[in-house]
Amino acid sequence: MRNSRILELVKILESHDIGEIEISRWGFKIRVAKSPGKISEGETTTVIQGPSQKNLPNRFVEVAGISEDRTAVETNTVKGVEIKSPIVGTFYQAPAPDAEPYVKLDDHITIGQPLCIIEAMKIMNVIESEVAGKLIKIAVENARPVEYNQTLFIIDPTG
Repeated sequence: MRNSRILELVKILESHDIGEIEISRWGFKIRVAKSPGKISEGETTTVIQGPSQKNLPNRFVEVAGISEDRTAVETNTVKGVEIKSPIVGTFYQAPAPDAEPYVKLDDHITIGQPLCIIEAMKIMNVIESEVAGKLIKIAVENARPVEYNQTLFIIDPTG
């Protein structure tokens, strides 16, 4: 998609009372979202995800700052059991904004222990651990959107 088309999406987002626009076509996904916590108020962030290829990570380009996110590469280098999102929604590490997170790095996790909340359509879904072990990676930032089957946590069952 050309930059002029992306800028049109940004203008649509800014001129309407919506928080995010996402378009998927031909293996590419473009998401334009208002991110008040990350950048200054009124600005938008555009993320473009290209098709994944063998031995190459998905490519993320942030148009506002022209930077790349390599979290997909980092997730593949850590060994352990991946806890993935069962639904599309917003990831929250704690039950309330002022509460402590359910889990922290290096915590010992038990089967059935709550790890996070995924909010979908105003419903708070508690995600519980499927394995016991040591939490070695939290792959998502708090209050960020997550996709179906996206890695949320990596747990080392031997830890």
